[in-house]
Amino acid sequence: MDRLILNRDDLAQYLAQLLDITHFRDYCPNGLQVEGKTEIQKIVTGVTACQALIAAAIDAQADALLVHHGYFWRDENPCIVGMKHHRLKALLQHDINLFAYHLPLDHHSQLGNNAQLASALDLQPIGHFGENDLGWLGKPKKATVNTLGMLAEVIENQLNRTPLIVGNPEQSVDVIAWCSGAAQGLLPAAAEAGAQVYLSGEISEPTAHQARELGIAYISCGHHATERLGIQALGAHIAEKFGILHEFIDIANPA
Repeated sequence: MDRLILNRDDLAQYLAQLLDITHFRDYCPNGLQVEGKTEIQKIVTGVTACQALIAAAIDAQADALLVHHGYFWRDENPCIVGMKHHRLKALLQHDINLFAYHLPLDHHSQLGNNAQLASALDLQPIGHFGENDLGWLGKPKKATVNTLGMLAEVIENQLNRTPLIVGNPEQSVDVIAWCSGAAQGLLPAAAEAGAQVYLSGEISEPTAHQARELGIAYISCGHHATERLGIQALGAHIAEKFGILHEFIDIANPA
């Protein structure tokens, strides 16, 4: 049976509309970052377009690589040397398209990282906070998840990562705030929004002090761990809609 074929530019246009990329003031370009072959029969998804993921996409005979963390970040060295040269050379030599979506993928109401976190952690969304409404507010669907310690157990089981907790595990939790990735800076906004606990991917030196002084617990769940879900959901959506092949490849990352 012949594979179905998706035009590269049609995919770029579809994703731009689906993820509403013009809505965001982001740190990188969202969309097609490296142009490859015109016809796409298979996409590989992953969190970050590192050399290992590119090599895996080549082995998987992918026509396109779809990631959350791509290239050309604000204030980075624009010169194509060293690591950047090796990555781009591999993509170009094998004519692989690179699509990357950062904040638009965090934000999407169904396929985004935060929406997928809500589903994985069995949280009922009730609102948003922060710039572009990137932060989410919700409540546990299960009455048994009523303490900080119980919530941390759910996170560990679902994300396969032991979270770092700032707060008393016996503390009651009702309103939970979350934002994937390196969004620890939204902690004050989460407290102002009325959350008893805020969870994100990373923790910085000021985070623990802010949590204690603002009276809100904090859970650091891992940047990579909180951003594996959205890109998988997006890849599966594209495969189902257009009938092409999709494979998610997870490159382990302790961060």
